[in-house]
Amino acid sequence: MTILITGSTGIIGRQVMDNLAGQQINIRALTRTPERVSFPAGIDPVKGDLTDPQSMRAAMDGVDTLFLLVSNAPDELTQAIQAVNVAREKGVKGLVYFSVIRSDKFVDVPHFTSKYTVERMIEHSGMPATILRPGYFMQNDKRQRTVLLDKGLYAMPVGEKGLSMVDVRDIGEAAAKALISRHGEQQPAPNEIYECVGPDALTGQGVAELWSQVLNKDIHYAGNNLDLFEQQMLQAGQPGWLAYDMRLMLQRYQQDGAVADAATVQRFARLLGHSPRRYRDFCREMADGWL
Repeated sequence: MTILITGSTGIIGRQVMDNLAGQQINIRALTRTPERVSFPAGIDPVKGDLTDPQSMRAAMDGVDTLFLLVSNAPDELTQAIQAVNVAREKGVKGLVYFSVIRSDKFVDVPHFTSKYTVERMIEHSGMPATILRPGYFMQNDKRQRTVLLDKGLYAMPVGEKGLSMVDVRDIGEAAAKALISRHGEQQPAPNEIYECVGPDALTGQGVAELWSQVLNKDIHYAGNNLDLFEQQMLQAGQPGWLAYDMRLMLQRYQQDGAVADAATVQRFARLLGHSPRRYRDFCREMADGWL
């Protein structure tokens, strides 16, 4: 029996594979360039591209369970729908789909709506599936290193409503456990949705205070200026559609927040088998390396 991992060369795909390595399961990792990649021992790279259904048919030969992660792209929805359809054609028996928190609420954010559309397609397809809806990645804030250390600013405009940020290591672990649970099921379990979240409601000001403590210097929140954020993404060479998509996401974070309630955190902890990691501990870990 075989599991196929898409998004294998990204931060989440790598975490998933690290957590699956050593299991007595055949693991394939989808990549456009299998000759150039290095995966953990026992994981087989397989050539394929989510934009090419023919290559996906070949990659899914003999696959029982699929981890589907489609990167943010202008044709993300098309890629995902094609992949689910090919999975059904090839007789894939279980699916773990990587969505996003508030996918059903933040309908004005392009990649959120794309992911929710795929969730609905999966629901109507009859394919047994686990949907993972992760919050904002703590590891996104590694990019704040220079501005934190040199300018004393936390510059990600996450707002003051609060976010339940999540460590990507917890996401990878949860995805691996969901895949193992789905893999080889004789009687498929009901479809499930998990919000992958940390235990803290984090605001821009609150995050700045945590960085102040671990760095032992005054860190201030740079504020909620989304015009500046979008301009900086464009200046960094990001495409306009992506800069605008990220702006809209942060706008919803500022307006509504994305805080998980205690029951949601506890449910995610049960999937993990332990409490989700805290942002404070992530800050300490980063500070130890930076300093």
